[in-house]
Amino acid sequence: MNYRILPIAEELIPSFRETADAIFRESRMFSFFEAPPLEQFKQFVQSTIRNDEPQFVAVSGDAVIGWCDILIKPRPAQRHSGVLGVGVLSAYRRQGVGMALLEATINTARNKGLTRIELYVRTDNENARRLYEKFGFAVEGLLRKHIIIDGAYRDSYIMSMISE
Repeated sequence: MNYRILPIAEELIPSFRETADAIFRESRMFSFFEAPPLEQFKQFVQSTIRNDEPQFVAVSGDAVIGWCDILIKPRPAQRHSGVLGVGVLSAYRRQGVGMALLEATINTARNKGLTRIELYVRTDNENARRLYEKFGFAVEGLLRKHIIIDGAYRDSYIMSMISE
């Protein structure tokens, strides 16, 4: 399979939104059930570009097939840290796309001086947890009743990667 890992760019936003929407609707692993409307999504992505936050997409042909970003915390005492999010369309999972996205995004974050990257992963998402552990993330704690999916509470782990 051919794909490229690229920093997000304005022209990729509509395809990125379509991909995020598809992933949110099918996976039920995110706190979003669908992507925001295009204009709202566009404003969010433009703010990550303006703030120089690490955000990469995987592109196959002209279509975005996945993304990874680290949203830097806005408070002055926490600007050394960010929250990671990643998603890959189901047809492209287990083919190295997620790993390539994580590698590009984490390396960029480190080069920008981030020393703490954290994420949330549902306790029943073992595949994702194992992937994060391969990158050096460790479970810091359990968030009980963290989210509600289909009317049921779900627990999540908070994981982090700390670098010196």
